[in-house]
Amino acid sequence: MAAQFGRRLRRGATTTAVAAAAVAALTASQGPGSPLIASDGDQPTAGSTPSGDGAASGNSPYFTDLPPLATPDKPGASVNLPVTGSAESGIPASILAAYKKAQQTIGVTDAACRLPWQLLAAIGKVESGQARGGRVDAQGTTFSPILGPALNGQGFALIKDTDHGAYDGDSTHDRAVGPMQFIPSTWETWGQDGNADGRRDPNNIYDAALAAGRYLCAGSRDLSLAADVDRAVLSYNHSDEYLRTVRSWFAYYNRGTHEVPDGTGVLPADTGTGTLPDLGTGTHGGGPSSSPSPSPSGTPTPTPTPHPPAKPSPTPTQPGSGPGGSTTSPAPTPEPTPTPALAAVQNAGTGELTATAGDAFAQRIKVRAKSNLGKPLAKVSVTFTVVGDTDTTFDGAKKSVILVTGSDGTVTAPVLKAGEKTGAFTVRATATGTSLPAVSYPATVTARQADAIARTGTAELTAVAGQTFADVTAAATYKGAAADRVAVTATMITDDDKPVENDKGPYFTDDAGNPVRTLVLTTDADGKLTLSHIYADGAAGTYKLRLTTEGGATVVIELTVEAPAA
Repeated sequence: MAAQFGRRLRRGATTTAVAAAAVAALTASQGPGSPLIASDGDQPTAGSTPSGDGAASGNSPYFTDLPPLATPDKPGASVNLPVTGSAESGIPASILAAYKKAQQTIGVTDAACRLPWQLLAAIGKVESGQARGGRVDAQGTTFSPILGPALNGQGFALIKDTDHGAYDGDSTHDRAVGPMQFIPSTWETWGQDGNADGRRDPNNIYDAALAAGRYLCAGSRDLSLAADVDRAVLSYNHSDEYLRTVRSWFAYYNRGTHEVPDGTGVLPADTGTGTLPDLGTGTHGGGPSSSPSPSPSGTPTPTPTPHPPAKPSPTPTQPGSGPGGSTTSPAPTPEPTPTPALAAVQNAGTGELTATAGDAFAQRIKVRAKSNLGKPLAKVSVTFTVVGDTDTTFDGAKKSVILVTGSDGTVTAPVLKAGEKTGAFTVRATATGTSLPAVSYPATVTARQADAIARTGTAELTAVAGQTFADVTAAATYKGAAADRVAVTATMITDDDKPVENDKGPYFTDDAGNPVRTLVLTTDADGKLTLSHIYADGAAGTYKLRLTTEGGATVVIELTVEAPAA
């Protein structure tokens, strides 16, 4: 491994020269980048207390080791992970997985931010040496808490206790906590559950990496832009030295890195100073420390989970005066607001969903995605699904479709096409891949209708008792057009003021050959139907056949039964 630049940057010309040399060496082959803030001279970390002898205890509480000049991959090579490389380029497996998962998660909920996992890796290196070189359990939680010094105003920011010691064990002053060094009040606002275990734990690398990523993306930043990277890093800790150090590691990791087993990562050289996050004892490459070591059994120390405040501050403390705990005065840049995250999907004004069998629904289902800030949220994937006992589908005969919300936070489903099966069913809209409640849209398919029906043909319908009538034909229409596939009920009726089914006279037969006097038929594609095999029966006389359509149209046809010849 190539030699490192210094163990700790000190204020003054010497520090500036070393940092400038390292940054120049690391960025020489990468093209133009963002100019460093206050590039004409070092700006001491806000809240630090200058020391006459330039002692390390007078500088900000983060690790300032710079990467080696030898890059982990040759210039111009792919940034895909090589199998091996220098010790400094290795990132412990769980830590690397957490950074990549945070990038993937934010890529879905805030794609415009373009968060690179290498930036999280750079900050994680500077803040905690990649979680003590990867000393985490199978769930990504550090074996013992990583704690910064007490923020008591003596060399650091003065931040009195905000969590009753729940996160940092200090009920007098706050301390930065975890692999990404969040102060408790900042964690209350920005904490995340990155490993889906139902907890927001600053000592869990998955939770902390996702929280750091969301913080860096705040304020509509685009981290593919160098200037926004600078703003994001300075919002984390407002110090030119901090920016230079993070930028150096960011450039280094962008040129290639590789995965190493958990617990074997290289620790910063300046451990055990008393001014930096306490990395504990027994870590690979670490020096002595007064912090408690993990229990002999190896059982992870549980991290308390306080209840979040009922009303979090709308303007959270910056991690710069937070995850590093190094400032005593407000940063000159505006504090970012929380990153919008998906909170719900809602009905965006869809009306009643009703259609006749075989027709398209006039209404189209519309959904709106809302953020945790109560505003419309774009680029949210929504899944629409037809459920229930129905043959209705979306256009293209699809039962399920996935679409993405637009800039106004809304998305409209394709046209619904009713099938032949009548009755009720439901369409559900869900935020794809989430457990958020679905929006349900009741829908109904009604039977095809006809508003008119008439007999076709004019010949009298006469038959001798015991014989059959000629075929009876009719045509149904709806709004003047042929009413295809409409149900028509044929009934032999009495000649009363209020007719009922006649139990005498002509009849039909069912599939078993039994006499029936009511039969249901369906019109063909031209709206026509034919009744065959109507049997003449009973005493000679005139009988009535009534045809009634779905929709209420009727026509009455006379049937004459003649007595047999002598």
